[in-house]
Amino acid sequence: MTAGRLPLTILGGFLGAGKSTWLRHQLHEGIFAQHHILVNEAAETPVDNLLLGRARRLDVLAGGCACCVGKEALLAKLRDICNSASGARAGELDGILLETSGLADPLAIADAIARDPVLVRRLSVAGPIVLMDANLGAEQLQTEPLARAQIETATRVILTKPDAVSPDALARLIATLRQIIPGAELSLAERGVPRTLPDVGLEVPPLPLPVLAQGTPILAHRLAIGAEGDWTALSTWLSALLVARGEDVIRVKGVVRAPAGRLLLQSVRRTMQPPEILPDDDGGFSGPSPQEGVIVLIGRNLEADLLARSWERFGGVGAK
Repeated sequence: MTAGRLPLTILGGFLGAGKSTWLRHQLHEGIFAQHHILVNEAAETPVDNLLLGRARRLDVLAGGCACCVGKEALLAKLRDICNSASGARAGELDGILLETSGLADPLAIADAIARDPVLVRRLSVAGPIVLMDANLGAEQLQTEPLARAQIETATRVILTKPDAVSPDALARLIATLRQIIPGAELSLAERGVPRTLPDVGLEVPPLPLPVLAQGTPILAHRLAIGAEGDWTALSTWLSALLVARGEDVIRVKGVVRAPAGRLLLQSVRRTMQPPEILPDDDGGFSGPSPQEGVIVLIGRNLEADLLARSWERFGGVGAK
């Protein structure tokens, strides 16, 4: 508690930065164990909570970013948590951690809390922790206005997936971040496990950062593939989609049935991550149970009807 207020940590980062993977490891290590975890998903089909089975208290806010469409739902949930953590139950919580969607602006969330007459007296908002994919960070800073805005709000930046990046590229990204946010704490983490931050001298030039205009909106599309969908057809269709539209499809995630069992699918740009086999028993999940047979595609210039017709040609059941 800070002067009688409950601490709130905002965990931000662009789509695919690895927020849930990082948080999963922290919970495994006992960090944030006594926090109430809030997971915000832009799509109506929540997935990220499936990685956070060790969270003792977890709620999912799905169907809109907490900085805009989902703002009122977030504020209402925060008031409920503050009320539950007062009186006889005061001291049971160490704080609240909000894992934002990849499309959220952490500064807008902090501003909304500061303007709320109740929460401004009940919560102490820490500087945002922002994760960035080390492999995609340079491109995102140069082309994605939102990714750059997220970094500019951070008091702590964690570069994820550093093992896939060359030392020279990593050094230039670190130099660039130090130019953008000179006072922020920088660190590395591979699947949540800390890595040693290289010593980057002043001789390493930062990346050129052009002025960025707001581009085409990034939207989430829900595609029903069917609980008994053809795994071969789905994997073929997804591979073809990412090859053809990898610049537009930023993120894919969902739970599907395959011969190996129930799988958690995730991709970032054109890279499909190894599927994770989920248990058939939903008792180990925090938050809502997975909605099987639905995938979420997040990106630009994507049309829901066109995606549904494309999937149907591969024997799917169509989007709902």
